[in-house]
Amino acid sequence: MRILLVEDDKTIASGLDYSLKQDEYETIVCHNAADAMKVIKEKINGIDLCLFDLSLPDGSGYELCELVKKQSDKPVIFLTALDDEVNVVMGLDMGADDYITKPFRVRELLSRIKSVLRRYNKQTSVQLKNIIDIDNIRINTLEGKVFKNGEEVLLTALEYRLFLIFANHIGQVLTRTQLLDRIWDVAGDFVNDNTLTVYIKRLREKLEDEPQRPKIIKTIRGMGYKVGD
Repeated sequence: MRILLVEDDKTIASGLDYSLKQDEYETIVCHNAADAMKVIKEKINGIDLCLFDLSLPDGSGYELCELVKKQSDKPVIFLTALDDEVNVVMGLDMGADDYITKPFRVRELLSRIKSVLRRYNKQTSVQLKNIIDIDNIRINTLEGKVFKNGEEVLLTALEYRLFLIFANHIGQVLTRTQLLDRIWDVAGDFVNDNTLTVYIKRLREKLEDEPQRPKIIKTIRGMGYKVGD
């Protein structure tokens, strides 16, 4: 686990750096906002958690937190002086995950770090379970949305339901009968064989780069359709 520590007081920074390393964390230490911003822009994907002092000589932890959240969803803990505590609400509203008031015990800080990381790891695990990737298509089943190359693709309820059936059977050939058995029309209209053909055509037009030569929803002649290898 790698932690970005930003603290302008070099004595405090040195002590925290030592304690974090003793607890088997890797650290990147910065003493001002400018250096921290450079690290965030270049290395945020390799950082697991950020510790930001709120008051810095050339900026604030708020600015760093905002930059982090724009770059990536990484947890942020504020280190704040007692008289800054009332202002931490603003930081939490910006996406910070926790704060700890100086002076603090190192063991308390380490406990907060572990707690935030556990929460993030749990959230990430849940999110991954709700994400299905098929080539350049991503389905977020929690939100009921489909994205192509990062851009949302607007599907009707029945189109979404049909594509989700394919996504839940990747690599499996589904016959037209199987698809009709699994799908229903949310409008209450009967879904017949011809209607299924129309909806597969619409899905291809929305999801395929070349609908006439589909690579996502493939036709398996004499059998049905398949998504994925």
